[in-house]
Amino acid sequence: MINDSRLPSLHSHLAWWGLRSFTSDEAYFQWQRETLSPDEIATLHRQVEQKRRGPSTDEVAFYDATAHPNILPVLYSQRYDYYIAIGQRVADRFGEARSILDVGCGVGILTTFYARQYPDKTFVGIDRSPVSVARAQEQAQALGLTNVRFECLDLAGVAPSGAYDLILATHALVQAEGDSGLRSLSWRTFERARESQSQADFEQRTGIGPRLDCLSALLAPEGRMVLFEKTRQLARRVPLQRALAARGFGLVEQPELIRYCLVEEVADDGPFYLLGRGAACQFHWDEAPEPDEGHPFDRAKRKISSIDSDEPLYENHWPSAQIAWEQLHDKQLLKETTRQEPDGRQLHAELGQAEEGAYLYCANTLDQRQLVLVEPARRAMLESYYRDIVSGSL
Repeated sequence: MINDSRLPSLHSHLAWWGLRSFTSDEAYFQWQRETLSPDEIATLHRQVEQKRRGPSTDEVAFYDATAHPNILPVLYSQRYDYYIAIGQRVADRFGEARSILDVGCGVGILTTFYARQYPDKTFVGIDRSPVSVARAQEQAQALGLTNVRFECLDLAGVAPSGAYDLILATHALVQAEGDSGLRSLSWRTFERARESQSQADFEQRTGIGPRLDCLSALLAPEGRMVLFEKTRQLARRVPLQRALAARGFGLVEQPELIRYCLVEEVADDGPFYLLGRGAACQFHWDEAPEPDEGHPFDRAKRKISSIDSDEPLYENHWPSAQIAWEQLHDKQLLKETTRQEPDGRQLHAELGQAEEGAYLYCANTLDQRQLVLVEPARRAMLESYYRDIVSGSL
């Protein structure tokens, strides 16, 4: 549950930073063109591309550049809804904590909000970008905050000192956003192998291992940690949770999946974890796919294809498509392909006939599932789709 009473203060705080809320890309980019020069916009786009493609040094250079007073409000206004979603949730979970470490604090937008909300608590924000840290310190001084300080540190290098009652890590620990994670054992299952090497490889590739080791050492014995990373996909969520469990962390609350907007783009992210150790952890880690919007095939509720010639009897693009596929009656396999893709995942596609109709089923070891059912007379449509999948054109 979110404490909406903090919302006016959070909006006011973001406005103080110069951030604006936009619901359309057109309005946002119009403001961007009005605020930044063509050269600044071109530089920003170039840095975004370098950050996307390059190593961590390019990422630090990107955040150094975006801490500039002109660019900061324009860039970070895209994340306005993220600040609202995360700021409220984190601010409600400080409890009795007196000392708080904010990892990957950036320019300190949310760190300074927390410090304003809790003047009796002590905050330390750390980040790898020296310009961001300098900007955060300047803004804290402008706000008259005496209970927060910022340090330029990388958890993979020199760790901060001290022990903290609460550690915050939101979009800070899993550095390899494009990493596909830990693949399932086969296209038939969502289960992952438990051999240690695959887990160790994931922790090394993403940087999560050494960072969690550092934070584990910094957390006070009865301390808690708030963690929110871009790990919603099961292939990334499972190894993240295993990394946490291996270091003694458990769930104080049920994890929460969060949806927010980046202007018009919807981001399904998380989970949002509140973690602790020992008796405070009342919930169990779950490695099953999240509940989805798919549904089993029901003859009584199937679509009437005559209304729209392109409308299938049934279509499901969610993990639950596997259950619907398994429950088809009298399946007759017509064609199938199982192969390894260039990215390492295993892909399976099959075309068949069942009592419920002609079907196409696709699955891979990154948890994607798809089932399409049509009237038998329209099987040619699925055959074309099957050929596209097998040829790699889809």
